[in-house]
Amino acid sequence: PEQHRLVVSAALRRPPRHGRGPLLLYLLDVLELPDPVLPQLPGLLGPDVPAAGLLVVGNKVDLLPADAPGHLGRLRQRVAAACAQAGLRGAPLVDIRLVSAKTGFGLEGLVSRLQRSWRCAGDVYLLGATNSGKSTLFNALLRSDYCKSRAPDAVDRATVSPWPGTTLNLLKFPIINPTCDRIFRRQERLKEEATKTEDQLSSEEKKYLNHLKKQGYLVGRVGRTFQRPKSSPVVDFDPDMLSYSIDEDPRHSPRKREEREEFTYNEVKDARWCFDTPGIVKENCVVTFTLQVLNLLTEKEVKLVLPTHAIIPRTFILKPGMVLFLAALGRIDYLQGEKPAWFSVVASNLLPVHIATLSNAEAIYEKHAGQELLKVPMGGEERMKEFPPLVPQDITLKGIGTTEAVADIKLSSAGWVAVTAHAEEKLLLRAYTPKGTMLVVREPPLLPYISTIRGARIAGTASYRTKKRPSLVENLKTTGRK
Repeated sequence: PEQHRLVVSAALRRPPRHGRGPLLLYLLDVLELPDPVLPQLPGLLGPDVPAAGLLVVGNKVDLLPADAPGHLGRLRQRVAAACAQAGLRGAPLVDIRLVSAKTGFGLEGLVSRLQRSWRCAGDVYLLGATNSGKSTLFNALLRSDYCKSRAPDAVDRATVSPWPGTTLNLLKFPIINPTCDRIFRRQERLKEEATKTEDQLSSEEKKYLNHLKKQGYLVGRVGRTFQRPKSSPVVDFDPDMLSYSIDEDPRHSPRKREEREEFTYNEVKDARWCFDTPGIVKENCVVTFTLQVLNLLTEKEVKLVLPTHAIIPRTFILKPGMVLFLAALGRIDYLQGEKPAWFSVVASNLLPVHIATLSNAEAIYEKHAGQELLKVPMGGEERMKEFPPLVPQDITLKGIGTTEAVADIKLSSAGWVAVTAHAEEKLLLRAYTPKGTMLVVREPPLLPYISTIRGARIAGTASYRTKKRPSLVENLKTTGRK
């Protein structure tokens, strides 16, 4: 963390170029709200940073289903509330946007917003916590209208990794100057593409869109208005290499190393740059828990915990005396209440959920933690010897209705459980997370109507059948299908 602060602070405290301080583009993971790094931003920036603006971008909205109409507006309100709570408001806060750096949703709108508000006045620094998708966003902007057309061939892409500290170098690309002509041509392209239907796309575009639809609920098509002309390949002809006697074998010249393209001085002498900074490490266990939990896991386990595809909510109806396990990483006991309540799990589809009773919960954890039933951690008894025990925290909630959750219980970075109960119904719950980590009760919940996304009750169980919402493609005309 100390090394990170030195690198980022030194970059942000550079003298303003072109007479204007940088725009800070801060990326947060909406699944991690309340974002643990937002409160650190004022201290990271300090009073002597000549920042002229802050644009907050909520990422990974593609992973969350629409629980009810207007869910993106509610998500944006949650991000705005987190910014206000962290002391980020007023003139420095330029805007709040919601995107998916992975599927492209919202990226064309983000580029337009950047070009409209910032134009080419100063440099841009991309900030974000580890695992927020910052490198993915950097690579997406590199291939968009925000970047000079020749830059993708001359600029390194950021390394995408689930682990922090992959690099401390500042990658950068030159921002294109959004002249009036370029803005007009870009808007014409966007208008033309928005009139297309999926049936009018090429087979390659359809295949790519279908691939993205399987991974996220919200998909965007990110194109390029300004393409550099493709040069014709030049074939080197060496007659001496092709001439050989009947007694000789043909000689093969070693492949020439492809020369890396470089910008000319004139191309970048007045350029404004977009910098990718190292991921901000979440270090304060009082504020956050994500870093500690991920550090407890192996690489194989991390891949099961961090969701990479659209999350399918799993809803269960529990009576007092019942227990919900989310793998071996979290547990919720329903201790007291008059009526059954609904518990909707929002977590990676690869993490198992197991329902038990209070009387046998300890035995189940003892027997199956580290095994297939509870999945993560994995590695049996030897693995569990080094894994910290689960520690409890009591939670009291009051229901507000059978269709609206009262709160989310975040079980470290494994995900959360939205609790829905009858109006005025008082619930006493006990939630467990690994020792040294911290659970969060999020009120209001991120997706208050999540329990309504369910199928029929499975007879003889506490489970409902799962239901996956259809994916929606941005900037594409619908063909009448709902």
